Amino acid sequence: MATVHLRIGDLVWGKLGRYPPWPGKIVSPPKDLKKPRGKKCHFVKFFGTEDHAWIKVEQLKPYHAHKEEMIKINKGKRFQQAVDAVEDFLKKSKGKEQNSEGKGDSKGKKTPNKPLKILDEDDEDLSALRDPSEKPVKDDPHFHHFLLSQSEKPAPSMEPISKRLKIIEEDTASTSIQAADSTAINGSITPTDKRIGFLGLGLMGSGIVSNLLKMGHIVTVWNRTAEKCDLFIQEGARLGRTPAEVASMCDITFSCVSDPKAARDLVLGPSGVLQGIRPGKCYVEMSTVDPETITELSQVITSRGGRFLEAPVAGSQQLSNDGMLVILAAGDRTVYSDCSSCFQAMGKTSFFLGEAGNAARMMLILNMVQGSFMATIAEGLTLAQATGQSQQTFLDILCQGQMASTFVDQKCQNILQGNFKPDYYLKHIQKDLRLAISMGDTANHPTPMAAAANEVYKRAKALDQSDNDISAVYRAYIH
Repeated sequence: MATVHLRIGDLVWGKLGRYPPWPGKIVSPPKDLKKPRGKKCHFVKFFGTEDHAWIKVEQLKPYHAHKEEMIKINKGKRFQQAVDAVEDFLKKSKGKEQNSEGKGDSKGKKTPNKPLKILDEDDEDLSALRDPSEKPVKDDPHFHHFLLSQSEKPAPSMEPISKRLKIIEEDTASTSIQAADSTAINGSITPTDKRIGFLGLGLMGSGIVSNLLKMGHIVTVWNRTAEKCDLFIQEGARLGRTPAEVASMCDITFSCVSDPKAARDLVLGPSGVLQGIRPGKCYVEMSTVDPETITELSQVITSRGGRFLEAPVAGSQQLSNDGMLVILAAGDRTVYSDCSSCFQAMGKTSFFLGEAGNAARMMLILNMVQGSFMATIAEGLTLAQATGQSQQTFLDILCQGQMASTFVDQKCQNILQGNFKPDYYLKHIQKDLRLAISMGDTANHPTPMAAAANEVYKRAKALDQSDNDISAVYRAYIH
């Protein structure tokens, strides 16, 4: 097959691994972004998104020559919007060319056409690469992998490639740190020079630590099951023998464990964090626990001169791996600022919600809604089957309506395929429902929907589904 020569300005289909091809344009990379060594590749900006990446030449195809082929194999709504954005871009480009050709000088000579402008990161014309009505598809798993797999590990002295994170003050007095675009999340972070500790390498913690290391942070890890540390040691992490040792060695120590008891034991138990806290040391609790536990941990840490922040995360194992978590923080505002590069590495957005305990409350409310919603979706699937309706058709209709989301599509497809590999443990969402109901009792506020959902999850746990994904709540309805 003849080799196709591509150059800057060409429209292409870019493909990475097992993910489907996506329309994009070859552009000049930002000045500070070096081409990966040993790879023949082009820098591609993708239509309908804010993403871009280095793509190997063998994974690129000319846009026009392969358009029909690609449209046949990709049917998603976001994909179609990206194609529409390409067509709009072509129409605008053609219109500019025609206008240029129609303008001659005073002697009747045509003014030479200007070459197509190559879009840079801060170029206002970058909007031509996106459908104005389409939001950035950072929640689309295809693009997490495009960017995560192609980004180079930045040197500590490397200047940001793109805009830094925007600080947004909201009317609620909370503060949100959001990425101006996905390169601020993946590939353009200047890591803090503070020493980072991380305790707990479960579904969420593993992805978080991996991204901290990828972005150049100095990380010391500890896990109750020590073997889980081995992979991260190979990736450059240091090993701490006890939580106390990690807290003593590091400037900022994060923890992410399963429940309130585990969170307390990690701090207050033998060789616990509290024994390693010294004045000025920072402790960041990322576990989803109740506000009372947060208040207790905050008090004991600060009593030793330490600084405390809670920062539970909304997301799943996949989002953790992709560095696309949503971080809810509360407590010491200066610790929140010190954690800026860490939060950029692990998440797409972080919010500061004020005094310690507020993040725990907000996270429990969010997980209460998610858990109740998942139980309702499972109930709908089983009712469809019980009444002789096609479950796949139910899902197809659902995904064309107002409740369409990646979450609904993925969880329902997993249910129909009998795939309950954990992305977020069922036992943990049941724990969060229980804590949310208790929080409602404390506030004298009714939570009847959460209470009903909690009973369904308890039934699923009795059927040995605790260590499966939350979508395994489906099995509570069929047994």
